[in-house]
Amino acid sequence: MIFQNRAEAGQKLAEKLGKYAESENTMIIALPRGGVVVGYEVARALNLPLDIVVPRKIGAPGNPEFSIGAITETGEMILNEEVFGISEDYLKNEAEKEKREAGRRLKLYRGDRPPLDLKNKTVIIVDDGLATGLTMRAAIASVKKMKAKKIIVAVPITPPEAVELIKKEADEIIYLEAPLLFGAVGAFYKEFGQTTDEEVIELLKKSEK
Repeated sequence: MIFQNRAEAGQKLAEKLGKYAESENTMIIALPRGGVVVGYEVARALNLPLDIVVPRKIGAPGNPEFSIGAITETGEMILNEEVFGISEDYLKNEAEKEKREAGRRLKLYRGDRPPLDLKNKTVIIVDDGLATGLTMRAAIASVKKMKAKKIIVAVPITPPEAVELIKKEADEIIYLEAPLLFGAVGAFYKEFGQTTDEEVIELLKKSEK
């Protein structure tokens, strides 16, 4: 399955989440930046509130696009179990840098919204796709820390091995495709340009109306 763009992926994903439409005490939580485009469409279709958590990927030395771990907004680190030989200093420095960036984005994107309250809520965490699943695992950790009652992960595209990882940590995972041959998330979109900070802020504001 190839999606035209993130908006179309969100619309298709919403169809699989129909049973949650207008559910009481249910929220869509999106991962910035691209996941907010998908999450906005899901929230709009299901008539549910939209908000964000901001986990951050930790890239490998010399190859920042290759994920070796992720951190929650509060700095809790989740590492790829297959990573060897990475110095503790490197991990500590990267974690601090990404924690600062998470804080910056939270302040920028959420503005004057009240603090996120997920206690006893059903939370549907949305992104534009999974690769390693590490960033999503950090998002799940954040949501668990906020004492959500039920956690559902919803993504358009994911490799099968990420499905198995997420099943261990979320109550449910819903996806449209999990192809055996998986290169990168962007390969499943015709349009996969970088979502801007301004787009994220605009979609969050529109979701409040």
